[in-house]
Amino acid sequence: MFQNENKLISKNSAHIIVFGNEKGGTGKSTVAMHVAVGLLRLGYRVGTIDLDNHQGTLTQYIENRKSFSNTHEVLPIPEHIHIKRVEHNNLMQQKLAEQELVEQAINKLKQSNDYIIIDTPGSNTYMSIVGHSFADTIVTPINDSFVDLDLLARFDKKARFEIKPNVYTRMIWDLRNQREKRDDKFVDWVVMRNRLAHLYSRNKNEVGVVLDRLSKSLGFRLASGFGERVVFRELFLEGRTLLDIKETGENKLSISNIAARQEVRHLIKTILPEKSAMTMSLLRTA
Repeated sequence: MFQNENKLISKNSAHIIVFGNEKGGTGKSTVAMHVAVGLLRLGYRVGTIDLDNHQGTLTQYIENRKSFSNTHEVLPIPEHIHIKRVEHNNLMQQKLAEQELVEQAINKLKQSNDYIIIDTPGSNTYMSIVGHSFADTIVTPINDSFVDLDLLARFDKKARFEIKPNVYTRMIWDLRNQREKRDDKFVDWVVMRNRLAHLYSRNKNEVGVVLDRLSKSLGFRLASGFGERVVFRELFLEGRTLLDIKETGENKLSISNIAARQEVRHLIKTILPEKSAMTMSLLRTA
């Protein structure tokens, strides 16, 4: 699926988490930033890579964070690399150049970090495929609708039952097989429901039932994601996350914000189940 499959990345032990979805508007960058800050606040060294050449939302989020740190309070900031898309007349040479840039970025961040967070564009690009190919964990945020579920599988419209895996699922299956052959390593895949409505609806319930069924047939773990809240958009402008807000008298969290912060903690616990006890105890102090 990508070039130079025998060319190995550095064997240093940084765990690579890729946030991927070929559909835009699912909140990948927001989730990636919150997980990165959560890991930083747990005491880990974290590097981030933005592969989105068009929007670069994660890069802007980190720039906003740096500005806030310079004028307000010092916040933990990941070591960040934004990789721009290569323009080349020869498609093969362009792919080789893009793959080399991704590998160089990963190797650089692996020298000094425990975790590497990679944010991919909401489209099927070659650079995104390369980023996915080095994942230890893939996290796929999806909006709570059958439109987004179509990314994972084709459905019978009446029975609401999958007919066959769709293009993104097939890509992950292929990359999983390649990674197992290349590094003898299993790639963990987590699908999270994001921007959940707070009120019960028939559609919300149906999506939950179908996702539970898909997790068994397609081979992913299911995580509850973030509710639809204005606070995520407000914090982006300051480069902050919910884990940066203290529950003090002068900066009191609303009930909604406390619930949202708990969602962040629960997601990190789901992504890193082997560290769940320590994760929950330490993140409660953030």
